[in-house]
Amino acid sequence: MVKWINVSTSKHELKLFDGRRLIKTYPIAIGKIVTPTPSGTYTIINKQRNPGGPFGVLWMGLSKPHYGIHGTNNPASIGKNVSHGCIRMFNHDVLELSSMVPIGTAVAIRK
Repeated sequence: MVKWINVSTSKHELKLFDGRRLIKTYPIAIGKIVTPTPSGTYTIINKQRNPGGPFGVLWMGLSKPHYGIHGTNNPASIGKNVSHGCIRMFNHDVLELSSMVPIGTAVAIRK
């Protein structure tokens, strides 16, 4: 089976699947009204540990330029619409997720 990620912006959830089998669900923060998280299907194209700034401990860049899945230096923001369109996760969650998904993993973002 192939691992893939499904993001629900309305539920503030990121789900990791192996084929049709759900592996884990994570809480996330998404983009605010003026900078929404883009819907569509993308792929993880790179990973960077300790990127600095508001990106927490890890950045996973998506095939949509300037968007990614990353940690946060503001854990209170998880569950809210606060980012510039990126998907924020708790730092421990993004590290765990990154260890389970390779570059090239599909990411489907839906409402």
